[in-house]
Amino acid sequence: MSGTDLSYRLYIDGTWTDASGTEVTEVLDPATEEVIGRVPQADATDVRRAVAAARRAFDEGPWPRTGPRERGAVLLRMAEIMERRTPELIELTMREAGSTRSLARGMQVGVPVAHLRDMVERVLPSFAWETPLPPSVGRGIGQGVLLREPFGVAALISAYNFPFFLNVLKLAPALAAGCTTVLKPAPTTPLEAFVLAEIGEEAGLPAGVLNVVTGDIDAGRELTTNPQVDLVSFTGSDLVGRQVYEQAAPTLKKVVLELGGKSAAIICEDADLTRAVADVVGGITTHAGQGCGLLTRTLVHRSRHDELIERVTRTLDRVVVGNPFDEGVRMGPLISAAQRAKVEQLIRCGREEGARVAYGGGRPAGLDRGFFLEPTLFTGVDNTMSIARTEFFGPVGVVIPFDDDDEAVHIANDSPYGLAGSVWAHDPARAYALARRIRTGLITINGGSALTPYAAFGGYKQSGLGREWGEHGLSEFLQTKSVTWSVATG
Repeated sequence: MSGTDLSYRLYIDGTWTDASGTEVTEVLDPATEEVIGRVPQADATDVRRAVAAARRAFDEGPWPRTGPRERGAVLLRMAEIMERRTPELIELTMREAGSTRSLARGMQVGVPVAHLRDMVERVLPSFAWETPLPPSVGRGIGQGVLLREPFGVAALISAYNFPFFLNVLKLAPALAAGCTTVLKPAPTTPLEAFVLAEIGEEAGLPAGVLNVVTGDIDAGRELTTNPQVDLVSFTGSDLVGRQVYEQAAPTLKKVVLELGGKSAAIICEDADLTRAVADVVGGITTHAGQGCGLLTRTLVHRSRHDELIERVTRTLDRVVVGNPFDEGVRMGPLISAAQRAKVEQLIRCGREEGARVAYGGGRPAGLDRGFFLEPTLFTGVDNTMSIARTEFFGPVGVVIPFDDDDEAVHIANDSPYGLAGSVWAHDPARAYALARRIRTGLITINGGSALTPYAAFGGYKQSGLGREWGEHGLSEFLQTKSVTWSVATG
């Protein structure tokens, strides 16, 4: 990365190429509103070129017919290049996505590289690519195998909040499976996807295996409807996820959806509040609340409600909001003026519904440039209110009291979403029993790790379809073929 102004062309069929049109998208630093990069705005014609390249690479090229060991060697080279370029990637993530340095170093860059290494070093060597079937008896005696084969051309559409993380965690299983890909990043955070194209090119990916295009609604629709695309993996809002699902239906594409969340943290009367408060504050302030799996509903036993509110507000008082490059900043900006306006409208809605703003609710003083918002905490919330049911994707949390475990489970499950959650209780057996009753794809107990590549990430209900990470993510990009034969001769 040279300077702060990056310009890229589209990456199609192993070549950096101009878009069909002349429209250019300017990429803004959300903390300063300065232009940090420019990319062409791809249209449907450009996307069709990328899909055709991926189709040729799958049908005629070497990648799908290369063994897992050889594919793993290329992916390992990609991981090594990422590690070499880590300082540059951290800085780019801070500028492009508004991430704090600690978050950029960890979840934004460090975690996806660790997941990629896990795919190469653990998952690929041990995966059951060819499984013998036991002998069978019917009209004759036969045997066979189950084969796991690459699904085909995969369209990968990612969200703006964790661009490098999401792009790598889609590319890693898709490429490991032997698929060819067209990656379309979010319009507001496209730069890191083009860095991945540079990395793939340097690592030796064959032409057409990784294609990177930009674009918005029209480009996305071309990917989801093009009959040459076999699978769509999408991360974003549930509203757009429904559109993706609908658009893919006429050609019966496989669809993997990682969508929204309104995840609940359950804090029992005997919980360690010191640790639980960190969970609550993190759900509000981590990446300015722009995370689908963040815990934005806090369900607390009524006997600890007031104490929790006092501790959370006291902790929020110490959260410094500002430019991520400034020393001591713990929360950066929202991604855009439009996203900030959306969150502000939801805050107004909460007030109109009768909830009380216990902390924040406005814009931070002294930050006239950048898309900043104060961390905000609502109390007096009922789970029927829209602020308890709508995903903010901003630094806003709600607190709802409960009287017993059954009520906590009922409130937690009374949501259209089911992506993540947590339970805080002194008795781990009780916490585990509660966790088993929550209809969500990922739940932690007393601060357990949520980012291990051994886990499966994905949602229940309207939080999505399918799973990501590790062998679970790899399986989504594979077809299963049964091959059987008779043992009779002649």
